[in-house]
Amino acid sequence: MKKNEPGQVHPNFLNCRCSGTGRNLILVATYKEEAMGVGDVCNREVIIIDREGSIREAAGLMRKYHVGDIVVVEKKNKDRFPVGILTDRDIVLELIALDVDINTVTVGDAMSFELITAREEDDVMETIKRMRHKGVRRIPVVNDRGGLEGILAVDDLIDLLAEQLTDLARLVMGAQQRESEKYL
Repeated sequence: MKKNEPGQVHPNFLNCRCSGTGRNLILVATYKEEAMGVGDVCNREVIIIDREGSIREAAGLMRKYHVGDIVVVEKKNKDRFPVGILTDRDIVLELIALDVDINTVTVGDAMSFELITAREEDDVMETIKRMRHKGVRRIPVVNDRGGLEGILAVDDLIDLLAEQLTDLARLVMGAQQRESEKYL
């Protein structure tokens, strides 16, 4: 089928149909929005540690890089596979508040074991729903082999949504300004 023939479906549109021919060709379409993937918005700079790392080392890395979590990984060949996550909250509530000697436990002892991950191609909105359902604020992002590629945090999502809302507000304000200038 040639481009713009009657009845043709365009790949970038939903419900797209061409009707008529030549100069009378009409394209009626509803735009197909591509879902934003987790890999498009995740933070690629992930602070990592292995299971044998100390709690003091993990806390020091969190402080140095101003993060609230550290991803626990196992290294295989060139990939790093997430096996757990340790948060500042885990350290405070599960160790310090219970007066656990942090010199007697490793990161592997204190990390969260029920790790959920997102793939780079996963839809952002679906991933947010999974995070809400599981009650997690941060989720490691993995490639198709399961190797660590990034991390998606609620704070990053809030920044993204705030930026998009600001763009929408500017759009409305600009349209209103153009309308008022038009009638002056």
